[in-house]
Amino acid sequence: MQRADWSGKIMERASRKNRHNRLWNEQSPYLLQHAENPVDWYPWSSEAFEKAARENRPIFLSIGYSTCHWCHVMAHECFEDEQTAQALNEHFISIKVDREERPDIDSVYMTVCQMMTGSAGWPLSIIMTPDKKPFFAATYIPKETRTGRIGMLELLPLITRLWKEDQGRIQRITDEIENALKKASGIKGVGSGFDESLLQRTFESLSKSFDEENGGFSGAPKFPTPSHLLFLMRYWKRTGEGRALEMVEKTLSSMRSGGIFDQIGFGFHRYSTDSIWLIPHFEKMLYDQGLLLFAYSEAYQITKNEDYRRTAQQVLSYVLRNLTSPEGGFYSAEDADSEGEEGKFYLWTMEDIEAALSPEESAVCRAVFGVEHEGNYLDELNREKNGKNILHLKASIHVCAEKLGLTEEELRAGVEAIRIKLFWARESRVHPQRDDKILTDWNGIMIAAAARAFQVFGEESFLVAAKRACEFILSKLRDGQMTLLHRYREGSSGIPAYLSDYAFLVWGILELYEATFEERYLLIANDLNEQQHALFWDGNGGGYFLTSSESEKVLVRTKELYDGAIPSGNAVALVNLLRLHALSGNQALRDRAERLMENFSEEVVKFSPGYTFFLSAVNFALGPVAQIVVAGEPGFGMEEMIRALRDVYIPNSVVLLKRSDLDHTTLEQVAPFTKGHSPEGKDAACFVCGNFSCSRPTTDVSQMLKTLHDMGV
Repeated sequence: MQRADWSGKIMERASRKNRHNRLWNEQSPYLLQHAENPVDWYPWSSEAFEKAARENRPIFLSIGYSTCHWCHVMAHECFEDEQTAQALNEHFISIKVDREERPDIDSVYMTVCQMMTGSAGWPLSIIMTPDKKPFFAATYIPKETRTGRIGMLELLPLITRLWKEDQGRIQRITDEIENALKKASGIKGVGSGFDESLLQRTFESLSKSFDEENGGFSGAPKFPTPSHLLFLMRYWKRTGEGRALEMVEKTLSSMRSGGIFDQIGFGFHRYSTDSIWLIPHFEKMLYDQGLLLFAYSEAYQITKNEDYRRTAQQVLSYVLRNLTSPEGGFYSAEDADSEGEEGKFYLWTMEDIEAALSPEESAVCRAVFGVEHEGNYLDELNREKNGKNILHLKASIHVCAEKLGLTEEELRAGVEAIRIKLFWARESRVHPQRDDKILTDWNGIMIAAAARAFQVFGEESFLVAAKRACEFILSKLRDGQMTLLHRYREGSSGIPAYLSDYAFLVWGILELYEATFEERYLLIANDLNEQQHALFWDGNGGGYFLTSSESEKVLVRTKELYDGAIPSGNAVALVNLLRLHALSGNQALRDRAERLMENFSEEVVKFSPGYTFFLSAVNFALGPVAQIVVAGEPGFGMEEMIRALRDVYIPNSVVLLKRSDLDHTTLEQVAPFTKGHSPEGKDAACFVCGNFSCSRPTTDVSQMLKTLHDMGV
């Protein structure tokens, strides 16, 4: 296997050190990609801003990430180009930022780009004053003007002339932007509050935007939007609305069949450039694997559809193979490009297929995976077929088996044999670059998903992966004061943690508690949640800031709520507060949750489909919520009760285990309401509680499930 890991590439470059710029000593794989550019790049640093102020130069800020295809395109066209580099070096101070390392910087300037242009994305290009105030924003900029986009060679002289001749205009622009940012940063304003009618309106809005034929909630480009799927499953559970579950199932099935899923090596690509899930942007992100693993696991819990189980297993196998460090932490991503071409690693010609397979296997491959002589892949720029294919499931296995005169079992076995042959044929290709930094927040997502998948499927590999990653984060990504750090790479930890690091890790640890019932996880989750509150809470308005009170302020200290590719830190923090309150009975946690919801209510009500993960938490807050305590010892019905609880979908619940063969001082410390919960005889007993008032204990599994059903959870 050949892989373009940046650690190896840096070693290869050691003999050419005289050509490097100031990014050479950075940890970020994205910054290291630009370490040999002729552009005189600085990392985000006081040195860069001081030099800009001293020499009275504007700053060109470029924000991206290592696996971003269009970041690569702009790098090749502009930042590796001597002519463009000369214009930047003569008149600007150029700063590179990895948006995954510094989401605080990215958040502020992405908001600026949306305000100024109405669009957003990466690469993000900002031109600003030495005191960090922006006056120009764009995304991808070509070297030369084309198709309505101004080119760098035309833009830079215009900005240089404006800087020298019209500082008054720049001042007016920066003042307007700064004022708008300050207004948006607090997100204060009490709306009409949250009730079931808001959940219904959100469902209706998603229903209207749903693609009936292909699944998903937009045309092209089409994103997986797992937050929508998780919300819809909870709405189905609350209301029994069949269409909510139908939208989830159509989307999950269509994605798994499409080119957005790697049919050979597994794992989901970032998004589909078309409306039918066929042609993806080929990067694979850890957070997509985690959130979609969560969605497929919950969908299996509801439907018992074996395709969802298989998909969950395949996602984990990809993550363990390609995105797991030897120490147990999860890497961030794999690139879209290899050998300078997007998707080259994943595409197949008919000749490639025939070289790897027998004639009989090739015929099955064509029928199942939709391989065409002329190809089915359309390059995003020229939109022409070039003989290359994205493998996808052209029809269901059932339909393909009927056409080929095989049973489903025979076809599945044959397809798996074909997949393995193609996998090993593909392994000889140059692999896409892997971004091998380990981020606390993204690991938190994957820990939560793997722990939940273990609860649903009972497979040890899911639990082992979650526990190893959690122990890695707790041991490697905390400083001497035991506060979290954001990034680890090549033995080095750094960057103060953001809200998402705390919130997502607490989420993962709460899932680990319900997967293992190790009581230490409750203490760790509670301690981290209290640290988060001390560092990020807005004592004036409620809710959590993105950055801690001790972190650098980039123009404004912002709060984030929008649920984009990943849920917002505030949305996950709200879920955690509500679950911790249900587990412990600590009213202070519920009070924080109420203030958080109040702070954001006006914004959420205005456009609720943008906040579906947050609304899943609201669904929990509206109740009813079951607090389920299983008391007993192994071998006397305890395992059967836990398994029965995991076989059903009860998202508005928390489960605690009180083993009578172990000391339970810790559990009673965290959850005092469990002190009187013990079985009356040898058989394990279940106490189903609501608002900390518990029903009579039962030793009967069917009675336990009936009580939960009668509660409406």
